[in-house]
Amino acid sequence: MGILVTLLAIASATNREPSDEITYTQFINAVESGEVDTLEFDNNTFRIEGERRDGTTFRTTGFKEFTEEERALLDREGVEYQPITPTTNWFIGLLPLFLPFVIILGFFWWMARRQQSQMGGIMSIGRSKAKTYSSERPGTTFDDVAGYNAVKKEITEVVDFLKNPGKFSAIGARIPKGVLLVGPPGTGKTLIARAVAGEAGVPFLSVTGSDFMEMFVGVGASRVRDLFNEARKMGRAIIFIDEIDSIGRKRGAGLGGGHDEREQTLNQMLSEMDGFEATEGIVMMAATNRPDILDPALLRPGRFDRQVVVPLPELDDRKEILKVHIKHKRTGSDVDLDVIARGTPGMSGADLANLVNEAALFAVRGGEDEIHARHFDMARDRVIMGVKRDSLVMSDAEREMTAYHETGHALCAALLPDYDPLHKVTIIPTGMALGVTMTLPEEDRHSLRKSHAEDMIVMMLGGRNAEKLVFGVVSSGAGDDLQKATQLARRMVSEWGMSERIGPMAFGANGPVFLGDDMMQSKEYSDDIARIIDEETQRILNDQEARCQELLSTNRNALNLVARNLLEHETLSGAEVNRLIAVASGELTSNGETDSTDLLGSAGSANGGASDQPESAAPEPIVDR
Repeated sequence: MGILVTLLAIASATNREPSDEITYTQFINAVESGEVDTLEFDNNTFRIEGERRDGTTFRTTGFKEFTEEERALLDREGVEYQPITPTTNWFIGLLPLFLPFVIILGFFWWMARRQQSQMGGIMSIGRSKAKTYSSERPGTTFDDVAGYNAVKKEITEVVDFLKNPGKFSAIGARIPKGVLLVGPPGTGKTLIARAVAGEAGVPFLSVTGSDFMEMFVGVGASRVRDLFNEARKMGRAIIFIDEIDSIGRKRGAGLGGGHDEREQTLNQMLSEMDGFEATEGIVMMAATNRPDILDPALLRPGRFDRQVVVPLPELDDRKEILKVHIKHKRTGSDVDLDVIARGTPGMSGADLANLVNEAALFAVRGGEDEIHARHFDMARDRVIMGVKRDSLVMSDAEREMTAYHETGHALCAALLPDYDPLHKVTIIPTGMALGVTMTLPEEDRHSLRKSHAEDMIVMMLGGRNAEKLVFGVVSSGAGDDLQKATQLARRMVSEWGMSERIGPMAFGANGPVFLGDDMMQSKEYSDDIARIIDEETQRILNDQEARCQELLSTNRNALNLVARNLLEHETLSGAEVNRLIAVASGELTSNGETDSTDLLGSAGSANGGASDQPESAAPEPIVDR
């Protein structure tokens, strides 16, 4: 294309008429008038180029040769003329012949190079895809990992061994060859591995389990060999495999047999790890959130003989993680990290990062330049419960039933002495729920007492019993509550030994079937035991429902008062609910003006049944919000 464009440009420039071009007749007239001084005549192209006596030049095209009359005219006028015969360049003459051959040869050379590169790509498919990190660019260190001091201590031993192996070998200590990071998703296993890359000061080879799998048979095993050969060339190094469960699953498991390619990759990895005796200074790290599905040969001593559990962060760890994520964000003076950390039990580091980002988004949407405590509260509601459904329109009757349902939950949570403090209650549709009651634990709980489990069932049944007590009917709104309460009661009986009839016996939970391993397992108990488990589960639920009914009946005034305020304001905090309970019980008056009996008005009779008074006639709220 370049050559073609150049030739066209040359031809266009050649064909362009020069500015000093004249006709042959004008040339003869100029000679006759004595204006022409000298000229040259090309015998090949018959081009005539001349110069006038005034110094200007001209060009024209003549015939094959001058006639006798024309030569006589030139001689008579004293014009000097010189016939010339230019010689053609042999290279330019041969160029039109060789140009097609040059183009064809160039095309074949390009095809050969392309085929060679493709063959090189196919031949290198078995090469490892691991990324190598050196000590010159650590990126992440242990200072960037908030909390998890016990985990960092165990990992630091590996880093110290790689930095100072003589300190360990002096007393005959042997560092574990493999360290397996185990924990739920989002707890920072990969972040800890990146921190090891920054702290170790030795090459760090990072690869994911899916990088070993390819469409060609044997590629995974070849990449494993190349990965370990690359590590051996470096002397001391760390190999990190993220999501190792993708290639390390149990061999031979499943309804249709194992995956041959994955099994060959796992076999090669096991063989390479056994060959570490000849190469000291190589430590293997891996991360997974499914240690139960890993092959036992992978977890035996000599391979991954140390498992480091990276659990969900505790209260103090959550506070440190929140400090890291709000470090570069503008927060208001009312933001208390202790309160936020207490209100986020069970959240991982990734969840906390998302919480802080959602709070920042709420602040931006509100047109504010700082993140305040209410933004974190809104973000927690969105992360836990979902987005508020403002477009959902409920009828007055349905809205009133929802208010009493949530009030039943809130009263049980507030009145049970050992239950978590009530945080807030709302009847604004959020996520899949028409209303939400939230409690805020004062500290993380790692074990569950029988009394607290029973209180949890009472609180779960509070909404259903409030509807039954006030309206005399039950609705489908308690479906999720009943499911959770039944599941908790069944676990109390079958797993935790909290039933006198069952005694100290545990029957495994019916978890999901993995790879067909549990398909052929027989039931661990007889039909008689199954009947007793059902009876005990029903007994626990009936007993706690009786407690719930008694609790709500005794505090019927508080139930009506809180529900009436909830209909008015749609959201009440835990402190406001406790104040309303105190007012309803006569322990507190509203602004010192009247007592609780006068304030209750027509909120409902103590004997049950719905109030006939329309919602629009409800009295003014008794709490100044």
